[in-house]
Amino acid sequence: MNNVLIINAHQFYEGISSGRLNKALIDVMQEEMEKAGHAVQHTSIEQGYDINEEIQKHLWADIIILQSPVFWFGTPWIYKKYVDEVFTAAMMSGNFITGDGRTRENPDKQYGTGGTMQGKKYMLSLTWNAPQAAFGDENQHLFSGKTVDDVFVQNTANYKFCGMQILPSFSCYDVVKNPQIDADIERLRKRLSEII
Repeated sequence: MNNVLIINAHQFYEGISSGRLNKALIDVMQEEMEKAGHAVQHTSIEQGYDINEEIQKHLWADIIILQSPVFWFGTPWIYKKYVDEVFTAAMMSGNFITGDGRTRENPDKQYGTGGTMQGKKYMLSLTWNAPQAAFGDENQHLFSGKTVDDVFVQNTANYKFCGMQILPSFSCYDVVKNPQIDADIERLRKRLSEII
């Protein structure tokens, strides 16, 4: 049995982002994890959170999944605030990292190796307006061959810095102009079965 923390980074915007799809995906995650016998906790950032409780949830979890819409090619600003508050408090208390991996005596040691959360896994799940064809193709104008994981390295680096294993991301593409929600949910179920 694993302990699973699902973080909802959705932020409501009238007429643009109601949160229904992110909520539906989280419900699927909960259902699949519980069906597999795992314990699940949630955080909905928009509903508020206690920083110390979030640190404890991260320490408790074996698998952390962030569910987020993509706003302007990143997560909503409330998620950045959450990371700044939770990860900084955890750093100050020595809970997630013991430093960046280097020391004054050994400054050549590899940067980013001071994390204490080894054995834990992190997965990013996103909802995009962008179509899948926009990624991994050098002929595409905006991302020029970059994958979703390349575009979101600033997100996954936080968890890798703390020692966690980064799982390939999951995305629902083209959710505004050409949604394929039923197929997306089936792909999500398959992905979850591969990580649990």
